[in-house]
Amino acid sequence: MKVFVWLSVVLYAVSVTVAAPQGCTHKVKEQIEPPRGWVKLAPAPPDHIIHLRIALLQPNFTQLEQALYEVSDPDHARYGQHLSKEQVEELVAPHSESINVVDEWLASLGIQQSELSRSSAKDWVKVKVPVSLAEKMLDTTYHVWQHTESGDTIVRTTHYGLPEDVHGHVELVQPTTIFSRFRGMKTTYRLTSSNQQASDSGAASIRSASGTVVDASCNSTITITCLKELYNATGYNSSATNGNTIGITGYLEQYANFMDLQSFYAQQRPDAVNSTFKVTLINGGQNNQTLSAAGIEADLDVEFAFGLTYPTPSYFYSTGGSPPFIPDMDTPTDTNEPYAEWLDYILGVPNPPQTISTSYGDDEQTVPESYAQRVCASFAQLGARGVSLMFSSGDGGVGDGDPDPATQTCYTNDGRNVTRFIPGFPASCPYVTAVGGTTYVPEVAVFFSGGGFSIYFAQPSYQTAAVASYLAKLAPGTYQGLYNPYGRAIPDVSAQANYFLVWNAGEPIYVGGTSASSPTFTGFVSLLNDALISAGRPPLGFLNPFLYSRGVAGLTDITAGNNPGCGTEGFNATVGWDPGKLLNCEKSGWLTITIAVTGLGTPNFGLLKDIVLS
Repeated sequence: MKVFVWLSVVLYAVSVTVAAPQGCTHKVKEQIEPPRGWVKLAPAPPDHIIHLRIALLQPNFTQLEQALYEVSDPDHARYGQHLSKEQVEELVAPHSESINVVDEWLASLGIQQSELSRSSAKDWVKVKVPVSLAEKMLDTTYHVWQHTESGDTIVRTTHYGLPEDVHGHVELVQPTTIFSRFRGMKTTYRLTSSNQQASDSGAASIRSASGTVVDASCNSTITITCLKELYNATGYNSSATNGNTIGITGYLEQYANFMDLQSFYAQQRPDAVNSTFKVTLINGGQNNQTLSAAGIEADLDVEFAFGLTYPTPSYFYSTGGSPPFIPDMDTPTDTNEPYAEWLDYILGVPNPPQTISTSYGDDEQTVPESYAQRVCASFAQLGARGVSLMFSSGDGGVGDGDPDPATQTCYTNDGRNVTRFIPGFPASCPYVTAVGGTTYVPEVAVFFSGGGFSIYFAQPSYQTAAVASYLAKLAPGTYQGLYNPYGRAIPDVSAQANYFLVWNAGEPIYVGGTSASSPTFTGFVSLLNDALISAGRPPLGFLNPFLYSRGVAGLTDITAGNNPGCGTEGFNATVGWDPGKLLNCEKSGWLTITIAVTGLGTPNFGLLKDIVLS
């Protein structure tokens, strides 16, 4: 029997004790290798301001996790009994001793209480300090780093420490070791008469794998009507007043344009014309309505999620904090992944939307493991409160996010450049629902859909049987050492992800990517929540325990499609859950591996509604 030991490929803790320049004893908290693609340019300017976030330990998180699984398991007595904001905060709050120790440490550095801000549960402390003070606090040296491909510059360090008496009370401090390059999951196509990608053979309609009748035009252009026909929701009308709401997150200066939405509604959802959504600006976020500033990602998300669910009240969260596109040495950014800023806000809201979609992410390995674990724990808080969170699984298979299998890479980011599957985050978090992509009718896996197995997160019990069944079909030793068979597997589900007809900057265009499948699946989850709330029942909340048990009967298994690249067709999809088609080929002495994914399958709203209401 072989025993596999999986180590973090990015982050490792070091317990070495060193003497800090200020005369106190520090222990190194985190240390990483310089990540691939980043080069050190120069020491950071001493007066450059860093917005530090200090995460205090959450000693009762295991109790929160237990509650999350109990209220999310349809076979548990507590199913649907979601926690309140106050109950969740009580379970994640740090000990008062931790708060006092950290406050005393900061005060010893001349940082007063009035200069601090705290999260609602007091588990995060935020403070603005110059680089010179941050270096003293953390016994480190910050540098300006540049990403060679994009030219982006940031202020970071590859290690930091904490005083010994503080060490055990703090989980992490950022920005320090985080080098992720946050991005959206979309691909854009121009609208042309030659964009018909599939022949309908002259037929007026076609039949989906679930048996629904779909207009043949849906094989080349996806509309609201196509999705409702395909996923068996034609004729269902949601409520505007029962308390159900839906949310879309926006990052990277992606602005959802009101004029584009009206053009979209006029074309695809005429009864929604003159309706709109509410915008919440977070951490300096904006929503520039200049037509030229309209974001393709944002327009895609709001048009389809809100078009599917009208007249359900809808919210768009525009979160600032993206790195500059054309930075220079005088203005490098120190911004964290903006998830933390959005989470600070949404966790403080007493009644957030019951269903929320996010179409952004990054390679898991570019996010320090401690930070990924902490952000994931915050998603668990929302799930325990009855919020369903969907995330795009990514558009690069298991490569580096490049949707072209011929050019993507599968190297570790720890300086060793070892070939390894590279999953995406936050989709790899076990407390969210990862959405992959399909195309055509009947559906097949789309070539760019992302997936794989996490290095950071253990495989949750709700999916062990499904994943074991898939892995048993692989020949012994297949891809050994290239992925973690004991890790959280993604995606969980899929939906259409190609040829979406979107209005952007005043014109119709085609858009594809798991940026399309995530808001689509989210729209149907919101309709399920609408049916539940109208029946006096609680919303679904964290979906995965339901999906992998009772819910699978309401999903259509996708068993066709491949992931071509490197001169091969890859493997076919299989019956049941699958991370799709693993592709293995040699190119110029290195190995490229990609995955196209469908998970448990695509939604059948009619069947799912009957299941959740039964």
